[in-house]
Amino acid sequence: MVFSARAQQGRVKLNKDTVNKLNEVVVKENRLQLPFSKQNRNIWIMDREKVLGLPARSVAELLSYISGVDVRQRGPGGVQADISIDGGTFDQSLVLINGFKVSDPQTGHNMMNLPISINDIDHIEVLRGSASRVYGINALTGAINIVTRNAQQTGLSANVFAGSSFKDNISGDTYYNYGLQATGNLVSKTAQHLFSASQEAGNGYRYNTAFNNQKVYYQGKFAAGKTDVIDVLAGYTHNNFGANAFYSAPGDKEAEETVKTALASVSYTAKLGQNWIMVPRISFRNNTDDYLYIKQTPDKFHNHHQTNVFDAELNNNIQTDIGVFGLGLEARSERINSTNLGKRNRNNAGLFAEYKFEPLIHLQINLGAYINYNSDYGWQSFPGLDLGYNFYGNWRVFANVGTGQRLPTYTDLYYKGPTNIGNDQLKPEKSRYAEAGVKFNNENFTMNASYFVRRIDNFIDWVKNIQTDPWQPQNFSRVNTNGLTFSTDYTRKLEGQVLNHIRIGIAYTNLDPSFKKTSATANFSRYALESLRNQLSSTISGEFYQLFSLTLTSRYNERINYKDYMTMDARIAFKQKHYSLYAEGANLFNIQYIEAGAVPMPGSWFTTGLKTSF
Repeated sequence: MVFSARAQQGRVKLNKDTVNKLNEVVVKENRLQLPFSKQNRNIWIMDREKVLGLPARSVAELLSYISGVDVRQRGPGGVQADISIDGGTFDQSLVLINGFKVSDPQTGHNMMNLPISINDIDHIEVLRGSASRVYGINALTGAINIVTRNAQQTGLSANVFAGSSFKDNISGDTYYNYGLQATGNLVSKTAQHLFSASQEAGNGYRYNTAFNNQKVYYQGKFAAGKTDVIDVLAGYTHNNFGANAFYSAPGDKEAEETVKTALASVSYTAKLGQNWIMVPRISFRNNTDDYLYIKQTPDKFHNHHQTNVFDAELNNNIQTDIGVFGLGLEARSERINSTNLGKRNRNNAGLFAEYKFEPLIHLQINLGAYINYNSDYGWQSFPGLDLGYNFYGNWRVFANVGTGQRLPTYTDLYYKGPTNIGNDQLKPEKSRYAEAGVKFNNENFTMNASYFVRRIDNFIDWVKNIQTDPWQPQNFSRVNTNGLTFSTDYTRKLEGQVLNHIRIGIAYTNLDPSFKKTSATANFSRYALESLRNQLSSTISGEFYQLFSLTLTSRYNERINYKDYMTMDARIAFKQKHYSLYAEGANLFNIQYIEAGAVPMPGSWFTTGLKTSF
């Protein structure tokens, strides 16, 4: 976490966040922190202005507007969404909240069951490429760090909304959803508190897709002595939804799932002298996944999984005359008690070492390694290197190489079912990644263009030999991916005119994967052929007369084995000092498409709402 306190008499006074410019946002890694404009990797930031301006109700929907991020939803409002980066699978990306890992060893399907609402977010950082040097295991294809906002001033805010497709179900009732979100802030000189709660529910968008979701979230920051800061995070979410065709269509038409997640984290930022910052942190995550294959007969194919993850970290940032050192230790325990997967546990220990230095003017080099011990797979080492050079004003060339590992989930290893069988002989996936590109950053314009190559060995996918066989995971191939990425964002304020503010963003990703099959019995693959080949997104937003705002977005996706599709969304808002009225339209042209498995996505959906603050 970034150290954000200044000395006062007796106790430290906490600063408020004041950074608004994208190129000045500090990327919040756990040891070394650099402004966005000086990063030597393909990192993209979705700042708070864009977070609040997009026509999205969930964190998963927000991520779908970021280039290279593939969001495969199975229901409305992000009730169950798989997240992958640059053609990887949903188990190969790491999700974090303020640097706290929220990955689930049971299955990556539960990774986005987060207790935060959109209003809790300050910005989202997406690191593309193998990132074990920075975040440890499971950051095989990249990492998504959701950075929540600090309370700015004492007050309350609320958001109430309702939406519908205006289509009727078989009973003649119209499909609809509704939601209420409330946030309270309490700020003093030595403490900041943020508390939010939300409720969202609806009767779905087709048969057996009704959902009911509650979230509560707390974040506190406390001064401790003259220079130190304590950060506390806690949250809980209860997510119940109809799971028609989510995992094993067409047999699971009557399926229902309830996922409950509780998490907590406490960190202490200690300034040990002028040049040494040490941050110990402990965290805990509990996840309960209750799945009914046929909800009318709950005793038949009823899976109940309870997972507990304990994590302890010690991160250090040490500045010297020859550069900055980042040193870290991590210990992680993963335990599960499951009716299907059994009672399992595994432990992980890691050592981070990073070094940043500038041997020449305008040339910056970061290098390091993560050394890992896992109780099931032994010792591994994952080095990485990146460098960047400012060659003309705000222009910067960069290059990086990295390595990564993804451990098999408990579902991969031990699942027992009529159509899916685990494989306890699986090996971890490993990746090697290299990238080079050019960046430009100034107050109004940000651009990134790069080309990467990635190789994944021991690639895990659920496969089978003939159609009548059950699915079983195998280390069935080596996957080589070449990728071209381009992202740009332009923003400008126009004071005193009809158009007061304009923002335009365009992003494109092209992926060219190739598969070298290493298993003779893998003729059918479940996930490998679902990855993206081309993705193009665009956003334009403007503010008029300082009263109205309008956002238009488009997203084009082409997958390896699905037909391509393009959707368009819109949001319009009328804003006053203490309230705003807004209306959103998702999938305006009612495009029919699939993101995951056999689940058709909703057609057009329209939402209206009211936000207030005081």
